[in-house]
Amino acid sequence: MAINHDSLPRTPIAIESSEEIRTGTWRTLKPVIDRTNCSKCMICWKYCPDLAIEIREGEPYIDYDYCKGCGICANECPKKCISLNKQELE
Repeated sequence: MAINHDSLPRTPIAIESSEEIRTGTWRTLKPVIDRTNCSKCMICWKYCPDLAIEIREGEPYIDYDYCKGCGICANECPKKCISLNKQELE
């Protein structure tokens, strides 16, 4: 049975209000996907604890509004095509 990623909550934190919690400002490391080497195996999506990786047209994209920069996606990527870069201050 396939999981419909769009039906999942945007954050694993249960909240009573309709306002979403954006957690990306907590990040010190920013994961970046090298699309030339990505095999689209979706292992990064499966392991992301913050549901910050979205699948668009069969490819993973990182939603930086919710990514905390934990690095699990980079550690689990079998092709090592996700790198962690120091987050620049905005």
